[in-house]
Amino acid sequence: MITLLISGAASLLFTVFVTPLLIAWLRSHGIGQQIRDDGPQRHATKAGTPTMGGACIVAGAAVGYLAPHVRHASSFTRGGLLVTAAMIGAGLLGAADDWIKVRHQRSLGLNKKAKILGQLAVATAFAYGCVHWAHVSTNLSFTRSDSINFDLGQWGWIVFAVLVIVATSNAVNLTDGLDGLAAGSSAFSFAGLTVIAFWQFRHFDVYHVNQALDLAVLAIALVSACTGFLWWNAAPAHIFMGDTGSLAIGTALAGLALVMNVHLLLPIIGALFVGETLSVIVQVASFRIFHRRVFRMAPIHHHYELLGWPETTVIIRFWILASLFMALALGLFYGDFLKVAPDARRRLTITTQVSTQQSLISARLTPVTTGSTKPSARR
Repeated sequence: MITLLISGAASLLFTVFVTPLLIAWLRSHGIGQQIRDDGPQRHATKAGTPTMGGACIVAGAAVGYLAPHVRHASSFTRGGLLVTAAMIGAGLLGAADDWIKVRHQRSLGLNKKAKILGQLAVATAFAYGCVHWAHVSTNLSFTRSDSINFDLGQWGWIVFAVLVIVATSNAVNLTDGLDGLAAGSSAFSFAGLTVIAFWQFRHFDVYHVNQALDLAVLAIALVSACTGFLWWNAAPAHIFMGDTGSLAIGTALAGLALVMNVHLLLPIIGALFVGETLSVIVQVASFRIFHRRVFRMAPIHHHYELLGWPETTVIIRFWILASLFMALALGLFYGDFLKVAPDARRRLTITTQVSTQQSLISARLTPVTTGSTKPSARR
């Protein structure tokens, strides 16, 4: 538990105190957000707000992840290192996208082909490392590796993992359209994954995730990084995370779920991101097929803005939804644990009894001597 506290504290302190320094530097260099012309008119006042703030989220999460390992000499795990590396790689890709927007003074950065190729490269490297280096289970899973008992095989799991990472990173990117919406919603999702990872660590006999504690450390670091950044990103935002933050957060969210074997639980943990993505898909499909729009604007958070909801109302209500979906995911996870726990406890009890009996037998066979080994002389 102390490792989690150290990780969370280090990450929170870093993002809270370093983000204003980044804001000052970005302003001095004129690095500000470009606002899309077809967006809500009230967003025009946000033009020029410093962007690329996601660099603090990535750096804060990395600092939080490293802190307990330095302080308590905890062991790094291959799964934890892979998720961290993928997060940084996605952050660098997002930074390139943000920089092009700033440099060319437009709301579009990397073209679609370059962006998707970059995401595929990061996701493929991560997935290949998980299978061949970290030896992550290739079973399709809901709450644990044997919950479905369907093995995708090495290459099938790699393809599946790549799709999950690309989809999740883009989903978080689409959600990042209002002040603090993505950061706050992500904090709830990472909090849920922290609880799950720590529970897996405490119940290894059920989940068999060797790297669970290390993943919990990274997850809590991301909770604190998003929360610390939210201090400056809450409406009215002093800084935006940009693609630097949204792509990194989405990649880390998917990476943690994949290594923790909760692949199919991820859509519930991050249901808000799923809903935002579906709103865009429905809007595009409806317009191309029926030449009509379902929403006034997509993603759906802009639809509610155009209905007249204040921005803060939309943000807080979406945060509430994110927290409820996270709670639902935890309930499903714990419900499955209650279902399998009796069998796991029975196996653990049998193992303990056998070990105890072996120890007693060994103790009986081993002579115990006290004091001098010389026989006492009779008088």
